[in-house]
Amino acid sequence: MTAHDVDIHKLPGMLTALRLPSFHRLWRDVAATADKEGWPAARFLAVLSEFELAQRETRRIQRNLNTSKLLSGKTLATFSFEALPSLPKAHIEALAAGDWIDRGGNLVAIGNSGTGKTHVMCAIGHALVETGYRVFYTRTGDLVQKLQVARRDLLLENALAKLDKFDLIILDDITYAHKDQAETSVLFELIARRYEYKSIAIAANQPFSAWDQIFPDKAMTIAAIDRLVHHATILEMNAESFRRRAASDNQKAQAAAIAAALGRSNQTKEETDVQAIIPD
Repeated sequence: MTAHDVDIHKLPGMLTALRLPSFHRLWRDVAATADKEGWPAARFLAVLSEFELAQRETRRIQRNLNTSKLLSGKTLATFSFEALPSLPKAHIEALAAGDWIDRGGNLVAIGNSGTGKTHVMCAIGHALVETGYRVFYTRTGDLVQKLQVARRDLLLENALAKLDKFDLIILDDITYAHKDQAETSVLFELIARRYEYKSIAIAANQPFSAWDQIFPDKAMTIAAIDRLVHHATILEMNAESFRRRAASDNQKAQAAAIAAALGRSNQTKEETDVQAIIPD
């Protein structure tokens, strides 16, 4: 076959078959520019290839974001670092770059409820997805239940293998629920499986000393903590609850609005009284 034998009218169909949607969408416009400016064939192909690769990366990131289950809106841009001065913004931005992921490191955020642990974890997760990593966010209880079902159905290995595809698993609310021995077992198996291999990020409302609520067996508690903290960054996030602070601010704003309204009402009444005494 020679170049003269190729039917250019078949090009759209061939590009579809080759799964090159950006080529398909843009080749006519790029070809017109190439003809007008006298591009060599190599440059024409290079330009189209750059468009195709860029769009492919955009689609890949969007797919990874969809499968991550990360909470929308919880990004670095929306986190109030001023409200938590013990958490340097530069430190979180460095974690968002992902070097620790490449080393199989872990991340543990410990602090009282409402201090932004979930927000920080999701913000780091969003940044990592944009960088190209695969991230999965879940409440610990939800994942444990799914792993329990998988074990019951003799599919636990398959379930864990699917989780292996993620560079980072974010386990939120790990200390909320008291777990029985069976639930403890699958959670420990997940932690042990990813040790020095894949990363885990954990948000906890209780210090490590209270983790016997999660792992009733003392030896398992020690083993789990040891694996998590061996290559881990620990974020201490004890502060006044953002939610409590927001509620207090709302109450103050409402009180100020009421006071202002009463002030205007009193002023209007005084002006009315004055007008009654001193007519125009």
